[in-house]
Amino acid sequence: MNNKSYKIILASNSPRRKELLAGLGLPFEVRVLNGIDESFPSSLPVSDVALYIAGKKADAYRVNMSSDELIITADTIVIVGDEILGKPHDEADAVRMLREISGRTHQVTTGVCLVAEGWERRFSVTTDVTFKTLSDEEIHYYIDHYHPYDKAGAYGIQEWIGYIGVTGLNGSYYNVMGLPVQRIYEALHEINVL
Repeated sequence: MNNKSYKIILASNSPRRKELLAGLGLPFEVRVLNGIDESFPSSLPVSDVALYIAGKKADAYRVNMSSDELIITADTIVIVGDEILGKPHDEADAVRMLREISGRTHQVTTGVCLVAEGWERRFSVTTDVTFKTLSDEEIHYYIDHYHPYDKAGAYGIQEWIGYIGVTGLNGSYYNVMGLPVQRIYEALHEINVL
């Protein structure tokens, strides 16, 4: 894959991922397939789940990709202890998740797959995020005003809760937002796409 020109496809409906990839200054288009199975084996270590799901997404897109396309898939999970916090089902679930991360450090892992004809690169990036102890008033204010039902762990670090709650970060901030763009840039550079 040397010096070949690829049409980059971001396989995600996330406005945050779109914004982050746009920050690299690369032309790309967004393509979304609905109904991709995001289940995973219960025996899989929690640290491997995001990459496993990103791989399933890549496999789903690979079926219909053109020879000049490079597809980027990603999946982000929030891990507290050995529990994965997905997207909250409702307000009560969001409250539970925010109470779970309150006053402790958790991990945010994003699995990424870059796929082109005859080539792929898979990696995951993990960031440690520490929150202060959140009051119930702060938790309810955030949920009422920001409705974080589309976010793993029920929060967006770039929103109010991140401003007032995050006391420590070890790793990539952009990974916590949903796309480790620095690692993606390095991977694209290594294969001479940039």
